[in-house]
Amino acid sequence: GVPRCGASLHEPNKALRIELNANANCTWQIQRNANQTIRIVFSHFKFAPSSSCETESIKVFDGASTASPLLGQVCDDTDAVPVLESSSDSLTFIITTNSVPFTRNFFVYYYFFSPGSRTENCGGELTGPNGTFSSPNYPAPYPQFRYCVWHIQTPKNSKINLEFRDFFLELDRNCQLDFTAVYDGASTATGLLGKVCGLAQPTFESSSNVLTVVLSTDDANSYRGFSAQYSTAPLPGPMEPNTTLTCSSDSMRIVLSKSYLASLGFGEAHLQLNDPSCRPVVTDSVIFSFPLASCGTIKKDEGHSITYTNTISLAAAGSAITRQRDTEITARCTMGNNETLELIYTTTNNAIQKLAAGGRYNVSMAFYESDLFSKPIQYSPYYVDLNQTLFAEVTLHSTDPNLQVFIDTCTASPQPGFGSLTYDLIRSGCNKDDTVVTYPAFENHGRFKFRAFRFLRSFPSVYLQCDIVICDSNSTNSRCARGCISRQKRATSPYTWKTNTVVGPIRLKRDLRAAEHSEYLTEVEAEKTPNLQQYNFYTLAFVVLISNILIVVAVMLRYHKHQAGYSYQNVQNS
Repeated sequence: GVPRCGASLHEPNKALRIELNANANCTWQIQRNANQTIRIVFSHFKFAPSSSCETESIKVFDGASTASPLLGQVCDDTDAVPVLESSSDSLTFIITTNSVPFTRNFFVYYYFFSPGSRTENCGGELTGPNGTFSSPNYPAPYPQFRYCVWHIQTPKNSKINLEFRDFFLELDRNCQLDFTAVYDGASTATGLLGKVCGLAQPTFESSSNVLTVVLSTDDANSYRGFSAQYSTAPLPGPMEPNTTLTCSSDSMRIVLSKSYLASLGFGEAHLQLNDPSCRPVVTDSVIFSFPLASCGTIKKDEGHSITYTNTISLAAAGSAITRQRDTEITARCTMGNNETLELIYTTTNNAIQKLAAGGRYNVSMAFYESDLFSKPIQYSPYYVDLNQTLFAEVTLHSTDPNLQVFIDTCTASPQPGFGSLTYDLIRSGCNKDDTVVTYPAFENHGRFKFRAFRFLRSFPSVYLQCDIVICDSNSTNSRCARGCISRQKRATSPYTWKTNTVVGPIRLKRDLRAAEHSEYLTEVEAEKTPNLQQYNFYTLAFVVLISNILIVVAVMLRYHKHQAGYSYQNVQNS
């Protein structure tokens, strides 16, 4: 039957068929005094269309309450059949729904088990270019409450073709009782290729040399199970060297060689993105270049990164535009914490080609004259008075309008390398200096003000470094939306994308005035004190002048003496 909204469950195993409407918030607690752990299987879930993890989800906690550690989360876009295991004999899960009027349906079952017991001995590792495997007891009925995982890994540069030669599991409409799930890769958390039950002969193809197969059973009807075989085939060669994907803070650029498109059967004249109006420029190559948030690009918050995904497909000729779904090229930009650019090549059942690249958001920081943030400080160093109010702004340069800038941490240091000597202005979104005022988020800017701090009294220069978090502005549970996080809660608050930026140096005006005064005194002293060459010249001129004066005096004395002698002789004669 349909249980009420939440329950406390103590049975050793139970299946729950849950139906919820809008604005639900229901908690189920599973607990039993037993030296066993709990395995819970969410074999079917149907949320409201286009709902996000922030507004509608199932959260599973490893313990007796929602305060216990989070084991996992199930959302509308979960690409797997979630199977979670507790570490003890208690487990809690909560289902929340948004306000959209829609009937949600879930099928959940759990059971207690003993890890490492003989009954858990199924599945295994399969290597080599080909092989076979089967369900436990095949062709006899498979046992109840089993969870078997086979990891298949073949030689590099190969793909795996999996064929179930015989397949008979309990049949129900959503394969929510007994089922086999096949994943494209080594993980059961994502990459679901398909979930199968009933009487069938399914086949699957991997995109690489790794494939994972799961068998999950409940306690009801059992049938003969399956027998499967796998083989390998070589992967196509690498993409042409001039086939590239470039991601920037503003745009996505895809360059495809004509020979590569021809190998896929694509005609260059009929290519389109998710938005059919976005067409390429055709030169020697085929080039798509468009802003990140345009042309039907799908943005997704991945926790520690934001991804932008678009698909190139072949449009049918003629007036009506349709998509050929059996061949596509998927381009994905991941805005993460490093600038490594990676080009990878994969294929799937329907020959989907994937281009992936990493990028970084372009972020800058500057000081402004006032809280109008209209006139930036254009010069460096920035000379200020002690206790003067400084206005700082961080700007995200991106064409995506649905991004939010959050200033997580800002520290000051007299060293541009930010060594051990630092002073916190903001830490984990919390103001640590009592003069700091943070402004509300405004478009693609983060703003705050503070007073020139005491560092400037002891050091000639101070630099400012800020850690910036970029979030999807539509997310209500992002790091940006959480604001100040205390020390105790810091570890449980993941960010979406984080970088840092540095501005400086900042110096005191009194140091500038002292430097200008010292320069003035130097110039004055230079004017007052002639140089050595001038001094020697003046000394020599003075000596020559004195010498000439002495010579003139001597001549005049001799002349007067001669005249005096001449006059005396005349007197005697008389």
